[in-house]
Formats: sequence, C-alpha cells, structure tokens
Amino acid sequence: MHELSIAMQLVEQIVAIAEENRWPRVDEVELEAGALRQVIPEMMQMAFAEATDQTLAQGALLSIRDIPAKARCNQCTLEFEPEPDNFLCPECRVADVEVLEGNQIILKTVSCEAES
Repeated sequence: MHELSIAMQLVEQIVAIAEENRWPRVDEVELEAGALRQVIPEMMQMAFAEATDQTLAQGALLSIRDIPAKARCNQCTLEFEPEPDNFLCPECRVADVEVLEGNQIILKTVSCEAES
C-alpha cells in the first residue's frame, strides 16, 4: 500500500507547518493527487488516519481532489488523457509523450480553527 508512505511524508510536512504556525492541532487538509499516481481515496483516508495517530493532526479531515492525467504526443502534438499504463497516442499510435498533468501529489492547504 503506497498510500501509507505518501501519508507519512504528508504528515511530516503537516506537522512542520502546524508547529511553525504554533497551531495546537490541525483540523483540515486538502490534497491533490494526480491520476497517474494511482492513489485510492479510501486507502489514502485509512493511511492518513494511521499516519496522524498521536500527532497534532489526529482526527483531521482529509479531502482529496483527483487530477486527471494529461499528456502531449511528441510526434503529432495531440493532447490526450492517457491511462496509467498506456501512453500510446490515440492519433499516431506512438508512445512518445510528455506528461503535462496527473503525476503530482500536492499538499494544497492545511488549516486549523481559530481558538476562541
């Protein structure tokens, strides 16, 4: 389950952000995951819950936004949405592409509620 290693790296970043801002806890985290990274949202939720256990992000809400894959054929310049295991251009049938989108995992936001 590669989601656990991703979650553990995210939690390191999240905790560092929270400590830098002197937050007592983290309430929400927003993540963008490219389709080519093949992150399964349910598995990521479970991995995140485990990775945040006994940290100031324990119990934080994780939202994951899926980013579709996008590639450009280096032969005919067609832009298309490849499958994770198929980069064959639908136009010229050559697998010579530049990946434009969908291979990233980005921590978009980390937030905590203001204490009253």
